[in-house]
Amino acid sequence: MSESNIQQGQEWLSSLLGHLGIETPVTSDKPEIAQTKFKDFGGFWLTIDDSGLSPEQIDLLIGSNGRMLDAIQYLINSTLNLGKDKEERTAFTIEMADFRVNRYEELTQLADQAAQSVRETGQEYVMPPINSAERRLVHTILFDETDLETCSRGQEPDRRLVVALATGEEPE
Repeated sequence: MSESNIQQGQEWLSSLLGHLGIETPVTSDKPEIAQTKFKDFGGFWLTIDDSGLSPEQIDLLIGSNGRMLDAIQYLINSTLNLGKDKEERTAFTIEMADFRVNRYEELTQLADQAAQSVRETGQEYVMPPINSAERRLVHTILFDETDLETCSRGQEPDRRLVVALATGEEPE
């Protein structure tokens, strides 16, 4: 079943790229660095091959701060999981030009800085606004830090992730 999910994802993404006038391979290879650095969130990686694309095409597909890549990822996950039961859903991560790998590194550093600040000062650390997928990733990065807890506070587009010392109570 997973091979057909991967193939369906590759075909969907290739079709979308074709509608944008971009002909380039889509692979199901998870970047090597992601295999060692990322926690396993399940699902599949689809990588858009950028080797034959112009810088303008790459910029278009990644978008400002990865917004276009995020939008494509949201669309593929929403479209291919429409009407499926939770157990049948497939999660796709869309990668291009190592954007996700580099952003994961940046978010890990941000999470480490927040954790260090909270431990040194005892005060909560409010991160700058980041999108919901990135907030979820930072929650996951800090999940195993038993002395810390995380929560999200505020309304979009100014919703913030907050890191604080664990109180033993469930965060809001």
